[in-house]
Amino acid sequence: MNIEQQPLPSSQPLAEAMIHHYSKVEHFYEYDLTRREEWARRIDWLKQSDGRRLDRIKLTQVLKDFNREHNPHEAVMASIDLLEQEGTAVIVGGQQSGLLTGPLFVIYKALSIIKAAKEAQEKLSHPVVPVFWIAGEDHDWDEVDHTYLLSADQQIKRIRIAKRSEQRTPVSQVKVMQEDWGQIADELDNLLQNTEFKSGLLDAYRTLASQSGTLTECFAKLIGTLFGRFGLIVMDSADPHLRKLEVPVFERMIKQNDELEQAYLSAGKELAAGGFSLQADVHEGGANLFYVHEGERKLLFKQKGVFTDRKGTCSFSADELLAELHAHPERFSNNVLTRPLMQDSVLPVLGTVLGAGEIAYWALTGKAFQAFGIQMPVLVPRESFTMIDGAVQRNMEKYGLEWNDVNNKDSLSDKREAWLKEQDHLHLEERFAEIKSSFEAMYNPLIEQLGTVQAGLIKLGGANRDKIIEQIEYLRNKSMDALAKSNDSGIRHFERIEQSVIPMGRLQERTYNAFYYLNRYGWSWIDELAGIPYDVTGTHRILYL
Repeated sequence: MNIEQQPLPSSQPLAEAMIHHYSKVEHFYEYDLTRREEWARRIDWLKQSDGRRLDRIKLTQVLKDFNREHNPHEAVMASIDLLEQEGTAVIVGGQQSGLLTGPLFVIYKALSIIKAAKEAQEKLSHPVVPVFWIAGEDHDWDEVDHTYLLSADQQIKRIRIAKRSEQRTPVSQVKVMQEDWGQIADELDNLLQNTEFKSGLLDAYRTLASQSGTLTECFAKLIGTLFGRFGLIVMDSADPHLRKLEVPVFERMIKQNDELEQAYLSAGKELAAGGFSLQADVHEGGANLFYVHEGERKLLFKQKGVFTDRKGTCSFSADELLAELHAHPERFSNNVLTRPLMQDSVLPVLGTVLGAGEIAYWALTGKAFQAFGIQMPVLVPRESFTMIDGAVQRNMEKYGLEWNDVNNKDSLSDKREAWLKEQDHLHLEERFAEIKSSFEAMYNPLIEQLGTVQAGLIKLGGANRDKIIEQIEYLRNKSMDALAKSNDSGIRHFERIEQSVIPMGRLQERTYNAFYYLNRYGWSWIDELAGIPYDVTGTHRILYL
């Protein structure tokens, strides 16, 4: 495997600044990830603030129970035992529980968590363990119910799992039937090309799925299968046992809700004044908490001292909401703005692995961390890769294409058209353009002169001219189609490059699922990715397989 560093233009200037120009945005964050002394300072803070977080013994018991069921690797149990000891820190990152693990960047995030924990432990000489936080409390089923694979015939195919209810229920509570898991297995079998790894991969999926009642459970088992041997602890934010432990944190969020609201609003105004776009919604009166009412997850707002949802289907005074919290903690969950506070109140977080968009919206939480009496952890960019297999690499070399030629759809399209034009030895485009121009130059004056014979001839002549031009264009299009067909092999090569590198006009890591690559390269593919030298800045790299 050859590795080439190829930075991508950032769509998140705030994240770009935090990583590479920290001094410009330091008032929104707490630590400069590029300075070792900042990591050491965070360790000191964790030692001083240990009593502010959940009881380690109770927390690790919840983690042991969950991982014994879904991720029972001995390395994981060793990580949890280490976390139980006072002083141990974590590198954490999270994601929704996507089908078949979701897009590739989820795999890269898990690897980034593992690598960052190992790096921090070695450089700081301090115990650090990796934790993957599954956002099972999220309710947007449409975001997690599908994934994309490149089929055996090189077509982009979507696999989707059905939901049997339209309620906005937390994903961890949505039951998946065995026939639905079977349908996914059948689709995988049909789509994936036959390789030496296919049978074992499908058998592993069928076994894990048969033991899963929800998408979150299957996701946890798959993440455990891929990364358990690296000691990656898996936890579900919607775990009812965890939720009981979190009651004191939710209680503080309710009691300090007005203060937190003002902190988010103030940060939003500062970001806007600095020319940055807000990456999360900040509302006047927003409680930034969810409540599950009759099976449906509803975002709470404050109206005249009452906590209610937008439609007013449920409403509580502050005291009533606190009473409901103690009676039914499983009905409460965070939104994107309070989840960072919860994460830091639950775990001794040294650093949290985030994508660029997440780094941008975490800027909204800095003042809320202060209001809550805690500190934002070190924000660590996840690693980013594009994989280019041998056939695609050979095609790129054949047509003289570099990374900058293929990393977006427009540039690749321009290169394809330029190549096709080079195959036009008759210079059809130019010759048809010349013919059209010459014809109009001769015909238009004649039409004007015909008007002196009879006025109606001008309109008739114009219509006649347009029909002739239409026929010239028709022949031009047919000629260009024929040219394309005569170069069909080359066009297919360009299409394969596009489908592999920028499928659907997006980065490969935001589209394709890991099962395509596991099927091609086997389970050792994960070990190869794990062996790539860690880059704390998360700069995009090309992997030539």
